[in-house]
Amino acid sequence: MENRSVQRRLAAILAADVVGYSRLMSSDEMGTLTALKAHRRELIDPAIAAHHGRIVKTTGDGALVEFASVVDAVGCAVAIQRGMLSRNVSVADDKRIVFRIGINVGDIIIDGDDIFGDGVNIAARLETLCEPGGVCISRAANDQIRDKLSLAFADLGEQTVKNISRAVGVFGLALKDIEALPEPDVQQFAADVPPVEKPPAAARYEQEIQFCMTPDGVQLAYARIGSGPPLVKTGNWMTHLEFDFESPIWRGLFRELSRDRTLVRYDARGNGLSDRDVEDVSQELFVSDLESVVDAAGLERFALLGISQGCAVSIAYAVRHPERVSHLVLVGGYPVGWAKRARTAAEKEQGQAMLTLMRLGWGQENPTFRQLFTSQFIPGGTKEQADWFNELQRISTSPEDAVRCLLAIGDADVSALLGQVSVPTLVMHARDDARVPFDQGRRLAAGIPGARFVPLASRNHLILEDEPAFPRFVQEIRAFLST
Repeated sequence: MENRSVQRRLAAILAADVVGYSRLMSSDEMGTLTALKAHRRELIDPAIAAHHGRIVKTTGDGALVEFASVVDAVGCAVAIQRGMLSRNVSVADDKRIVFRIGINVGDIIIDGDDIFGDGVNIAARLETLCEPGGVCISRAANDQIRDKLSLAFADLGEQTVKNISRAVGVFGLALKDIEALPEPDVQQFAADVPPVEKPPAAARYEQEIQFCMTPDGVQLAYARIGSGPPLVKTGNWMTHLEFDFESPIWRGLFRELSRDRTLVRYDARGNGLSDRDVEDVSQELFVSDLESVVDAAGLERFALLGISQGCAVSIAYAVRHPERVSHLVLVGGYPVGWAKRARTAAEKEQGQAMLTLMRLGWGQENPTFRQLFTSQFIPGGTKEQADWFNELQRISTSPEDAVRCLLAIGDADVSALLGQVSVPTLVMHARDDARVPFDQGRRLAAGIPGARFVPLASRNHLILEDEPAFPRFVQEIRAFLST
């Protein structure tokens, strides 16, 4: 076992969660997730940064944040709760997102990026004692902010809390007290919170969702964002037009690509907002779906972006309609699907086992099985990104549709079409891709006449906006499309 010294330090810990999160998700899953991500992006994260906090971890409905100063921690909490009051004004009572926040100051144990100890546990217990929209702090925290902040926390007495041997002195600031704070007092907490920067009008991140019908009667959802020359992202497995739009997996790429282009995306059959429970799923139908979307969108000539499974579909379309494709960008792709690449009996057996597990475990609330896929697609992702991708899998497609799509993907084979690609092509692939072997990207580039191949320094099948490879990834796409 590795020996390492335990690091300790004194810190202020803020624990927060959403009141009635399960009820909100049950009532309106997508609406709740979208609203929560907007609150984080526009209020909570800026408030934490302005008060010099560090987000230690996030869960679906909460967060744990470390501050060097308890004054900063309390100031951040009040700024968030005050901000949520105005953000909830026009929201129906049963749809409002309301936080409880607990704060403690004490000794913590540091393990990598994570923290542990009674100092952390007490903050979490204080949050559960807090009334909706309010803030609860420990006696130790209250002693430190006295005479430093013009706030009057009510003494709620000594409380016995779970897994803490001693009683904890609790002080509370109710929602009505925060709402009644005079404006000069509010400014001491909110003045340092930077305003949300809005993108220029030409680059507003607002998407327009529409629907079209395929020749075999399947309804597909597609979306536009941005302005300029059209760029079409081919539909692939596990997408959801709304959920992806706010996801830390995809939003950075979508925003970059739509800065100077009209980005058109769609949910493939059996995924997202497109028709679910579709019995007929095949490589040929995926190509036909792309034809239906670009025709419905009124696009005559456009650049085409394929990611993962979308590469094979994009290649087939470009060979079939070379006059309509100006540029072809292929990321993390392969000429031959996983089932046809399997050579040994063990590889084939592993594929069948995965299909069986998918039928049984995909739709469960517990993401244990889906985490297997997450660890292949984004092994270098943060906990927040992994949580998002776990949830994306469950939301984007049913177990039955997931199996049909994976079977169709496994049977894909465009190796005979590579030499027929006649449009300018850029191929990119992560060197240590954990989902699709790097060699598959090389085979694509080698088989397409004149294709440019760019290796990316990453383990992730999906390149994430916060990793070093992302700037080059976007730069290469932008430079290639400008030629």
